[in-house]
Amino acid sequence: MKIAFIGIGQVGSTLAGQLVALDHTVTIAARNPNSNSVKTALAKYPALQVASPQEAIAPSEVIFLATPFAANQTALAEVGNLSGKILIDCTNPVGANLTHGLKSEQSGSELVQSFVPDAKVVKAFTIYGFENFENNTYPGYGNLKPAMLIAGNDTTAKQVVSNLCQQLGWEAIDVGNLSMSLHLEHMTLLWIQMARVQGRGANFVWAMLKR
Repeated sequence: MKIAFIGIGQVGSTLAGQLVALDHTVTIAARNPNSNSVKTALAKYPALQVASPQEAIAPSEVIFLATPFAANQTALAEVGNLSGKILIDCTNPVGANLTHGLKSEQSGSELVQSFVPDAKVVKAFTIYGFENFENNTYPGYGNLKPAMLIAGNDTTAKQVVSNLCQQLGWEAIDVGNLSMSLHLEHMTLLWIQMARVQGRGANFVWAMLKR
């Protein structure tokens, strides 16, 4: 699958590296191919490709949005036509003191959808820190896999994202339409509070037990 990344920081580079290791063609959409973030990603994952935003996006079937939330609108405006494309929103609106950056009045993903109304936005890869995207293996739990909760309005797009989640070792759980992203963003804030503020560390995930 042809995949592009808008944003190649800790989250973006980690996911891009995992996907390129699975033999996907992964291209960084880079305004500046000589930026420190691009150089760092290429040094760690030399199989990644780099192109201008529009050149990276045009042939890609799936695009990951992994920029700082405040940069989303500007970044999306530079990539050209996203009509019919699957856009995986990995971003979170984080406000002061780990509050919701949009005051919980709207999910960040719904705002992203408003920027690119013709794209198929799916919220995914947001409820943990980058450490669990780098290594999501938790031995000792049998066949139980860590959960990756996703949300979106397009069923077909969510199936594509679910397949990618499964390839990456997650149990993909569809929680509903894009408005449900608000709850996933609160889960992210909870994870950050527990991992970073309370000092539990990054080595924990959510899982879904079914009977």
